[in-house]
Formats: sequence, C-alpha cells, structure tokens
Amino acid sequence: MPRTSRSRRRPAPPVLRRTNYQLLGAGVAAIAIGFLLMYMESALDGVLSLYVSPLLIMGGYAEIIYALLWRPSDADVPEPPSAADSDDSDASA
Repeated sequence: MPRTSRSRRRPAPPVLRRTNYQLLGAGVAAIAIGFLLMYMESALDGVLSLYVSPLLIMGGYAEIIYALLWRPSDADVPEPPSAADSDDSDASA
C-alpha cells in the first residue's frame, strides 16, 4: 500500500520573485543603453562615451547583482504551516 499523504511534498517557493525580475530587467536595460550610448558617440573626446556610458554600464551590473541578492523581509513572507503544528492540533482533539 503506497503512502500518498506523506510522500507528496509541496513545491518549493521560487527563488526569485517578481521584484527580482523587475530589478534584473532594469539592470539589463541600463547596460544596453550604456553600450548604445558608447556606440552612438564616435567622437574620441565625447562626454557620453567617456563618462556617462561607463557609469551607466557599471550601475547596470551593480543593479543585476543587487537583484540577484535581494530578498523580501521576513515580515513580508508568509510562513508555511509546519508538520508539528498539524500534529499538535490532532493530539488535542
């Protein structure tokens, strides 16, 4: 007789949430805009290609790192019910 109730496990919550993906998108967009600005201004002494684009690209990479490391606070995440809680309620009945 197979044990179906104990062998089933709940799927793990996703590692990255919607906010993480939005931050990742913003970082990728910043990197793309930085490279585009660097490509468009072909002048050697241009302000955009020498100063703005590298800062925008570095900021984009920093945004991606932040997006991968960001987690919601413990107050925002609902705590899943544990098996010990359900066993205690069965014993009191």
